[in-house]
Amino acid sequence: MFQDVAEVSVRGGDGGAGCVSFRREKYIPKGGPDGGDGGHGASIIFLADAQLTTFSDSKLLPEYQAPNGRPGEGGNRTGRSGVDLILRVPPGTIIKDPELGHALKDLKHDGDRVVIVRGGKGGRGNASFASSTRQVPRQCTPGTPGEERRVLLELSLVADVGLVGLPNAGKSTLLSRISAARPKIADYPFTTLSPHLGVVRLDHARSMVVADIPGLIEGASDGAGLGHQFLKHVERTRVLVHLVEACPPDGSPEPDQAYRIIREELRAFSTKLAEKLEVVALTKIDAGPVDSVLKSLRDESEKDVYPISSVTGRGLKELLERVARELHAEDHG
Repeated sequence: MFQDVAEVSVRGGDGGAGCVSFRREKYIPKGGPDGGDGGHGASIIFLADAQLTTFSDSKLLPEYQAPNGRPGEGGNRTGRSGVDLILRVPPGTIIKDPELGHALKDLKHDGDRVVIVRGGKGGRGNASFASSTRQVPRQCTPGTPGEERRVLLELSLVADVGLVGLPNAGKSTLLSRISAARPKIADYPFTTLSPHLGVVRLDHARSMVVADIPGLIEGASDGAGLGHQFLKHVERTRVLVHLVEACPPDGSPEPDQAYRIIREELRAFSTKLAEKLEVVALTKIDAGPVDSVLKSLRDESEKDVYPISSVTGRGLKELLERVARELHAEDHG
């Protein structure tokens, strides 16, 4: 099952203690202080990694403790600092304070990173306290403790295009046809239980990332079906491609009604979502005559509607070119 929320406790490493030591060498009766400083504790870093798509892929644990710094040693040897602990998460991870609820960092893109807790500073050894008036210092300081906090991780997919529509509208089939993604496809509701991403290349200079958002149903904005779990992923996309099945099975909403259901759920979830650029496509047109259906859907949506068949490939080029134009217009809008 798709995992898009995780709460993790993180603690930076403690700094190592400074050392009290004095030189003891033959023929040097009054050796001076040579206690080294402690090493710094390690920090914990969250790093967005495009090879990951869910927190399950990240294999996140409930708690993380970064390595401590080592104590200083005689001979002016500084203790070894802890190696920073890097936790890899999918791009689109929002790191929040679970108590205050505000976002600490949004790791939108591959390679984005943030130091979430810092390690403690290493303590001073007695050599650092030596001066002309204080030649035999016998003091050192302990290292400081590392920072500690709990963080809430929420994942929202980052994609250029989001495919939306009722279950079985043909989203997974379309994604598998236009990209190398291989989502699960079947003829029962909620085949897709987790969003899938695919890269669509129109030519050598143009490409887009498309997300297959799991099928929404009436009442999704109130949590019905897969509800809020996936509506928030749609918010991160730039253009919506709204797929409507041309010949729905008996008992299913007619195409114009199916379109209206999804639009109402998007609007109920957020105004921002309802105002996104939208391209409408009538799917599975190879199943039978669609002229009257196409007209009613155009009347309902008040938009151009692109009839397509993911099986035969009919209309796919025209649909993708329209989506590419919408993305280009948004980039330069």
